[in-house]
Amino acid sequence: MITVRVQHHDRTLLAGVDGVLDESAGTPLGRVLEQITGFERALMLDLRRVTSMNREGLLHLLDLHHRAECRGLRVRVTGWRAQPQQVMADLARIPGRHAATGERYALAGFRRLIEERAHQARDLATPDRTAPAH
Repeated sequence: MITVRVQHHDRTLLAGVDGVLDESAGTPLGRVLEQITGFERALMLDLRRVTSMNREGLLHLLDLHHRAECRGLRVRVTGWRAQPQQVMADLARIPGRHAATGERYALAGFRRLIEERAHQARDLATPDRTAPAH
């Protein structure tokens, strides 16, 4: 479960995220964009207090990033801790412990790669409900 604190600073919407970024993160992260007044040019997400993240949480974070960009906001994510970076490294298949994926997250190509692989991992982990039962 996470909590999100939102503040306005000049033309930036600042969102501090606390807790576990997992499958329950969609609603709290989705509410961030409800705080847009129309004057903001950027969204800054501070993840320093995110204690852990799984692939579902990452997908929610990527969705927020995409929706913010669609509204014309520049997005910056700061405060990456080791465990969330490791989740991204594992999904991107980057070898090494605690690969510096926080810096790579800013690259659109890297975001697309980890989103694609997170979806693939989720699909592999979810049983096919359309297959006939034996």
